[in-house]
Parts: sequence; C-alpha cells; structure tokens
Amino acid sequence: MAASSKKVFEVFVSRVPWTVASKEMREYFTQFGQVRKCMVPFDKETGFHRGFCWVGFSSEEGMNNVLQKDPHVIDGAKVLVQKNRRSFVQKSNKDED
Repeated sequence: MAASSKKVFEVFVSRVPWTVASKEMREYFTQFGQVRKCMVPFDKETGFHRGFCWVGFSSEEGMNNVLQKDPHVIDGAKVLVQKNRRSFVQKSNKDED
C-alpha cells in the first residue's frame, strides 16, 4: 500500500477567469512551492474551463504558503483559494443526452 501513504497537499481555487489557462495557473502557484499537479476541468460544450481548479503541491509547506497569502490576483481577477477538503479523484462520467 505504498500509493496510499503519499500525502496530498491540494488547494481548491474558484472564481478563475476564463482567460487563464492551466499553464498560467501552474506558473502562478509555483511561487509558493513545487506544483505537483494542476487540474482545470473544461466544459465539453463550450470549450472553456469551468471557473475552478485544483492545485496539488509536493509539500505541506507549499500548500501552507499559498493559504497564508490573501488576496490572490490572477489576470486582474481575485480568485478564492482554500484547502481542498477531500482528494480529487477523476471519475468517468457517462454522457447524458
């Protein structure tokens, strides 16, 4: 069970402006610590992201650094950053017609 021993240090970011891509999100959050992942879900119908994302850090220090700063302004918009309450697991959803 080595995989379950890895701790996840994630934050949930909301109010992300539609002009910001995952690359810019990753670049912004790198100033707080090493970013392990940046998950920005997209809407299949519009092609735009859904206005929120998850950012995972390699260490608890990186996560704590980002949580201590307020406000976070990305591309001129204030985004909300909070500790992720549960680990994000990508699920396969059946398309509804």
